[in-house]
Amino acid sequence: MADIEFLKKVCSQVRRDIVRMVHAAQSGHPGGSLGCTEFFVALYFEILEHHPGKFDMEGRNEDLFFLSNGHISPVYYSVLSRSGYFELAELHTFRKINSRLQGHPTTHEGLPGVRIASGSLGQGMSVAIGAALSKKLNGDQHLVYSLHGDGELQEGQVWEAAMFAPNHNVDNLICTIDANGQQIDGSTDSVMPLGSIQDKFKAFGWEVMSIENGNDIEQVLHGLKKAKSLSGKGKPICIVMNTDMGYGVDFMQGTHKWHGIAPNDEQLENALAQLKETLGDYR
Repeated sequence: MADIEFLKKVCSQVRRDIVRMVHAAQSGHPGGSLGCTEFFVALYFEILEHHPGKFDMEGRNEDLFFLSNGHISPVYYSVLSRSGYFELAELHTFRKINSRLQGHPTTHEGLPGVRIASGSLGQGMSVAIGAALSKKLNGDQHLVYSLHGDGELQEGQVWEAAMFAPNHNVDNLICTIDANGQQIDGSTDSVMPLGSIQDKFKAFGWEVMSIENGNDIEQVLHGLKKAKSLSGKGKPICIVMNTDMGYGVDFMQGTHKWHGIAPNDEQLENALAQLKETLGDYR
């Protein structure tokens, strides 16, 4: 049984990490990171069957996660460190020269928890499908999860992968779409309207479900558990998860303007005043 109050505390602390990291570097992507905090916390602290202290690149006999929209690395790094993959103090190095915590996740520096570089959008679903097929070939019953931005769906490679997965019965795959309606240049509707994401994936043969409020930890947990229960039944699973970009910080929330902008000193203090320190800031 999930400890909801504990998970909420983790969410608040992760959001503090995000704004502090981006502020310190004066570079990064706070908006999408804040919006996806509940997803990452639910996944890594409750849903994922993983072994933080025994990380290797193959990931046999454990669930795997691939972040496709890699620019939201601040939330990824925070949750990886707070779930035991590396020391919290390393968050100080975010986006610094020779750091393992680059602006977009990479693999050549050997950061525990990261299995693919994801700076170029549109590739994560293809990688996740490959990993899921590999697990089938190896007789590994564990699942593969991935996360994608809704603006990222404008990349053509996503739809090639979306056709491939149902055709090859990749039913050990759960892909989540962060549907916040925003991207770097504005709303997705103004840049390139996506229509119904649900209908598109259904038409390609996926099992599709939604999380109405992806910033409600209980709804996210329920959605991920339901998706897990639908696995192994012949279809890949797509979750369309509605979130607010910048959630938790009032002046960042619901706008594309904080997609890739760092807060100044005054804005950082304003943000931290809205986010309770619950588990201790990294030092």
